[in-house]
Amino acid sequence: MATYRDLKAKAEELLAQAEEARLAELQQAIDQVRALVAEYGLTPEHVFGKKRTRANGAAPKSATAKYQDPRSGKTWSGRGREPSWIKGKNRERFLLEA
Repeated sequence: MATYRDLKAKAEELLAQAEEARLAELQQAIDQVRALVAEYGLTPEHVFGKKRTRANGAAPKSATAKYQDPRSGKTWSGRGREPSWIKGKNRERFLLEA
């Protein structure tokens, strides 16, 4: 019966071989993609699509900061999970001046 150390050594050897094979196949895939891009004159927009924009063509805006931590200067828009510096506290004292 094989010992734990023997099996662990075999597993590490197999992992190394698998990573080597992955890198070789990855390089083949990259070479194929580069050849197709060159052959057809593809652009990043062709491959990955266009960036999402609004109906008027403007890029989506990120939410503006509504609250600020006076100690660290970190800000929060009021969307998503509450940061630890504001959680459970009165939000009015963290409001930014408009």
